Order: sequence, then structure tokens, then C-alpha cells
Amino acid sequence: MNDLKVFENVCRAMADPAFYPHRISNLERRETHISVVFLTGDVVYKLKKPVDFGFLDYSQLKTRQRMCELEVKLNQRLSQGVYLGVVPLSREGDKFKFGDSGEVVEYAVKMKQLPDEASLSSLVAGTTVGPDEMSRLGRRLAEFYAAAERGEQIDSYGGCQVIEFNTEENFRQLAPFVESVLEKERFDFIMESSRGFFKDSGSVFKRRVVEGRICDGHGDLRAEHIYFLDRIQIIDCIEFNERFRYGDCAVDLAFVHMDLERLGRPELSLAILNGYTESSCDYGIYTLLDFYSCYRAVVKIKISCLSATELEEGPRKLEMQSRAVQYLDVAFRYSVQFARPTLYVLCGLPGTGKSTYAKKLHHAFDIDLFRSDEVRKELPEYSSRRGPVPFGTGMYRPEIRGRVYSRLLSIVQDELKKGCSVIVDATFSMRKWREEAVRLAEDLDANIIFLECECSRETILERLGHRREGKDGQSDARPEHLGGFVDEFDIINELPPERHTRINTEGEIEANLRTILSGIYSQKRAQVEQVIARL
Repeated sequence: MNDLKVFENVCRAMADPAFYPHRISNLERRETHISVVFLTGDVVYKLKKPVDFGFLDYSQLKTRQRMCELEVKLNQRLSQGVYLGVVPLSREGDKFKFGDSGEVVEYAVKMKQLPDEASLSSLVAGTTVGPDEMSRLGRRLAEFYAAAERGEQIDSYGGCQVIEFNTEENFRQLAPFVESVLEKERFDFIMESSRGFFKDSGSVFKRRVVEGRICDGHGDLRAEHIYFLDRIQIIDCIEFNERFRYGDCAVDLAFVHMDLERLGRPELSLAILNGYTESSCDYGIYTLLDFYSCYRAVVKIKISCLSATELEEGPRKLEMQSRAVQYLDVAFRYSVQFARPTLYVLCGLPGTGKSTYAKKLHHAFDIDLFRSDEVRKELPEYSSRRGPVPFGTGMYRPEIRGRVYSRLLSIVQDELKKGCSVIVDATFSMRKWREEAVRLAEDLDANIIFLECECSRETILERLGHRREGKDGQSDARPEHLGGFVDEFDIINELPPERHTRINTEGEIEANLRTILSGIYSQKRAQVEQVIARL
């Protein structure tokens, strides 16, 4: 009798409440493409199917035993008192039972049964979880990643070569389903955008390795695997392939991020990221969030398609195929988000902190930063020996300032044409300059976000005073110029919310930065959704 037939007979036996040596309150069977789970009310038994999908090989009994043992060990990292051990299942004659007194034919992971209603996937449907709980989850995950195993071998899984291999493997395995299940145009866009990301952003992966962000993670961090009980319990990490568990913290977090956005609660995901970045200071996670979310959605497409192939024609098969199409739409949106460049404009009066946050974003995103002060100093009329001049004269004459903005937007145009996101640090006090920037972004099919920095007049004067003393900044603006800038500043009221946000820079810098990063992520998402709606 082959392993699959034996496995089916074991499952048939376990479907009988009399099979169990303990009380059964409600016996239920659940199934995925790689496992069968029996829930009994208090205890869960999870068996691994004798299958070989290439990326996963459970075809041998010894392998299934070893993987059960590894599953228990690995999952005890993020849970407590849930994974109870591995139990053998044996056969005597034509009967099956727990224990090893007969011929051992299968192994099962024994777990404490957690209530479905405590899972994050259930909780998001109501109002019982909010930003505070999600921030706590983010901090817990930051602690886990900080303590996770690291090393040269594990680092290799965060490199471009391995991630590209995984990505291409997904595309190869999905090729038979294109057109029959998956829309070819969207699938091709996802595939080509992913390949372009590797070509254009290879340095991002290297930087993550250098920063120590690669570790032995979870690998399957979905909302249905996270439970809020007396403590946060996270289960069902990947044990069958190190290639899918080793990697960037971002690839783990992208899974729950994608899941929560799909469930209609993007604000909860951003709260997780806020808690995570608060503990880890890993602001660079936003450089890979959309790419890895797309990657995770493609994995879900693959799982849905593979599951459908195991089913007979009928409602369940159609459900799996429909789920694959839904995840294709999710992956498509993320691919547009990471493929579409963004122009970040740090604007506002002098002394409001534009340069501070422009530099923070420059470091977090690892993209070019261009400042009007530097462009001004490159003009032939500029001379540092003259010192500050009255507002409206010298380098602050209207025609000179116009040339500065023309040159600045010309530089931006060159970068956006190459598909590169860019940061601009300039006052943008006049509406016409802002409108030119918006027009430029729209013409080049780019997102644009204005981050308007604000603070009290007293704080501005104090900061500009430091410049007079040579303590801060490259700007030539001084306290005596403030009145002129205030008088000429056209209040920003022409921009929609997805293109404009105000920042009170008198708050704590790191807290402000976290708010900025989550805010602009939401704004980019909103702009991309508008683009997709027009397709």
C-alpha cells in the first residue's frame, strides 16, 4: 500500500471521534494543499501530506517525522504552551491508533487548540482590536527579529540572487495557469515589474544585508496565524524549506501587511509597522514593503492554483480559482506601487525643519535628494562672500528664484524619466511652482506628495538665529527674511489629501518620522488606486 493510500486511511480513522483517547467536544477536519488538520475541541493534530511539490518534499515518512519535530521547535519561538509535541500513529492489522506499539505509519504535530475568534483574521472584522494592539504586535515582532538567528549563510537568503530565484520559480510554476485562470496582461506586468525592480534596486537588498535585517524568521506571517489571548501567540511558521523562512524582516511583515490590506484594514497594518519601527528603527522597511507584498500575493496565487488542481470540477475548485484571481489583483496593485516613481516635496517656510526630514527620508529610502539651497549656490551669480542680503534682493530676487525652481524641476524631470523616485527640499512658497511640480509628475506618470513642515514663529526665529551664528544649515535665510517669506507664501489649499500633509516639526523627530512614513505610504496607495481605477 503506497504512502498516499495509507495516509488517506489514517485520516479516515481520525475522522471517527472514537479514535481519540481523550474527550472530543467537536471534531472537525481542515485541509490545505500540504496538510490535514483535525480539531477536537481542546487539542489539534496536524498531519503532513505525502506530497512532493519541488519546493516542498514530504514524500518520505522519515522526512515527515523530521519536519513535524522541526515545526514544534521553530514555532515555540513565537508561542508559549501551544505546541505540545509530536505523536506517532501506528497500524496493527487493519486498525490505526496513537502510539508506536505497532507499525508506525504517520506522525502528527499535537497542539493546543486556539479559539478561531481570537485570531487576527477574525478580530479585524469587528472593533475589538485597534492601533494599540497592533503596535504591541509590531514591537513583539521587532523583539523576535532582533533575537533571531543570523549568520553568513542566512544573509545569503536576503541577497538579490536568492530572492530573484524564488520570484522566477513562482512565475514558472504559475505559467500553466496564465490565460486559463490568470489574466495574461496583469500577470505579465507583475512579472516584468519584479524583474525591473531587481535590475534597478539591487543596492537595496545589499544594504539590508549590511544592516543586519536578514534572519531566521517566520515565513508565513498571516493574520490567521496570529492570536490575541492572554498573550500574543503566533503559530504555523514554515519548517519545510529554509529558503522560505530565512530572509529579510520585511518579507515576513509584508505578508501580514498584505493580508490586513486585503481584509480592508490597512490602518491596522500601518500600526504594526509603526510599533515595529519604533522598536527597531528599521525605516528602510518601506523601501521593500510593496515589492515583498507583491511577492507574498504571488505566493498566494500559486497556492490557490495548486490547490485547485487537486480538486474535482465543482464549487470548491471554482472558489480556489476565484481566490487566485483576487490575489492577482492584489499583486498587480503592489507591482504598480513599487514600479511607479514618487516625487516627495518637503516644503514650507525656512526654519520649519524641511531639511531635517528630507535627510531622514533620503536615508530611509536611499534615493536622491535635491535642495533649492544647493541649486542656488551653483548659479554663477552666487557668492558666499557677500553674506545674507535683504529679502527680495540679490539671490532672492524673483527672477533668480524662478531660475532656481526651473533648474530644480529640470533635475527632477530627468530622475522621474528614469523611473527613479526623488526628494526635493525647497520652500515652494508660490502656488505656481507647486502647480509646475504637479504637472511634471502627472506628465511622467509619477506620484507626488507635498510634506509641508510647520512650527511656531518663535521656533522658526530660534532656528534661523542658529544659522546666523553658523551653527545650522546651508540656507542663506535669516531671521530678518522671515517676514518676506510669510507675506509671499501662498497657503497650500489647492492639493487633495492624498497629495498633501502637514507636519508639526516641534514634535519628537523619530515619532514624526514614523508618522510621515506611514502617512505617505497611505497617500501613495491612494494615488495608485486612482490610477488603476482609470485603467
